[in-house]
This record gives sequence, C-alpha cells and structure tokens, in this order.
Amino acid sequence: MDTLLDALQEGRLFELPENDKAHALQFLAHIIEAFPEIPPETDIVGLVMKREQAATTAIGKGWACPHARVPFDEDLMCVVGWSPMGIDYGAPDGKPVSIIVMYLVPDNQRNHYLKEISMLAKALQHYPELEKLPEVNDLDDVRLYLLDIIESTKTKTGPDTRARMIRLQTKPSIEAAVIQDLSNLIIEPVTLISGPNMKNIVLSQNINLTEQLNTAVNIVEKLESEGVFQYGGWRVIRRNAINYQGGFVSYDCIAIKLANNVSQTR
Repeated sequence: MDTLLDALQEGRLFELPENDKAHALQFLAHIIEAFPEIPPETDIVGLVMKREQAATTAIGKGWACPHARVPFDEDLMCVVGWSPMGIDYGAPDGKPVSIIVMYLVPDNQRNHYLKEISMLAKALQHYPELEKLPEVNDLDDVRLYLLDIIESTKTKTGPDTRARMIRLQTKPSIEAAVIQDLSNLIIEPVTLISGPNMKNIVLSQNINLTEQLNTAVNIVEKLESEGVFQYGGWRVIRRNAINYQGGFVSYDCIAIKLANNVSQTR
C-alpha cells in the first residue's frame, strides 16, 4: 500500500466539497489532471466516469477505489477524498462511501496497481477498527485512521515502507503536510452569474481568480457544454447550475490551480 502512503505523505488527502457521487469523482479526477506529470488534454474525468458507468467501484465498508487507466508510463498515483456525511455510491453492501481512493494507473503500473488493491482489500477485511470510520471528525483523524490501516499490513511490507510511515506519523497534522508538500495547489470556491445583456459576475475571495475570470471569454459556453473551463492556469469545474427567471443563471464552481503553472487558455 505504498501508493496510498505516498498520497498521505504528500498531502493528497482532501475533504470532498459535497456528498454527490458524480461531483466527488469529478473533483478528484480534476485534481489528478492538474498534476504536472499528466500530459495536457488527458481526460481523467472521462476515463473515471466511463469506468464507473460500467460497474460501481465501491468495495464495501465505506470505501470506493475508482481508477483511470492511461496509455503512458508514469508512477502509480492516487488521491484520497473523505466525505464526512457519506455518499450514496451504489455499494454492494448498501453502505454510504466515506473514503474514495482514486488511482491513476499507467500502462507500466498495472501489476503494481493490482497488488495494491489486493493488499487494501485484505486490510479492510482484517482491520479491527474499521467500523470507527463514521466517528472521525476531521482530516487529521482521517489521516491517522488511514495510517493505522496501512500499519495493519506492515507484516507484508518492507522495512523502507515502515520507516516512511514512522516518519509520516511524526508530522503534527494533515494541514502541515499540505502546506509543506502541496503549497502550490490552490482550490477555491467560485460563483458565476450570467444573464442576458450583462457582463458575467464573478464571486470569489481570490483576487487573482476574480481578475482572470473577469477577462475570460466563452466561459459560460464552456461550463454549459463541457462542465469545465480552463484559463490562466485555473481549471474551473461546474458543480451545479441554477436557472432563474429572466434568463439568469448561477453557476456554483470549484477552481483548481497549481501556482507554478504557466498560464494557458482553452
């Protein structure tokens, strides 16, 4: 389970912004798309959603492991999402999903991925504190919970993995890990309001994001047709849209950016 440990060590654990299955999957997939290792225009969202339509990736006991297989060589990677309320995921045991581990599976890592999933499944069968998942209250608790699960497999892991886990357990909190390892990843809520014969209104607490989107063109058209708009290094993801009388529409979005990204327009 070294890939899951890497995700915790590098701050790739996120509280999901809502408990809708499709939105949660899109949120995590867009984060993977923003990683610098991922070739431009790689449609992680499309790959994940297509796989999910074929069969649910819930594995029971509050867990799901969606994945995207990609035709290039890279390291096996994952991001982890936590839903405090739980998500109606269509799990085989009927339980809501609280932990989503989304994997990126390059061609050269398929065996590695199968081994990781196999170890995770065994850990979930034998971990004695598994039923305490609904009791965790914040990301720091989730991080410690996941570390305990990884530790339960330590008899099957090498000394390097155990040493890395010991170092990770000495870190004070997930917030510190995020600041240290993902200080260049920015996630901002943003609302766009459009209407006939008016300029789009951008509502955000991030000044840079507001300025960028105020100069963007065709943003509403992209959000309507594709659900995502990319401009100035920002990836704006539509979560919901509300139509009002008079042709006014409010778009509830999340914007993701790697701070060292080169500005790009699509």
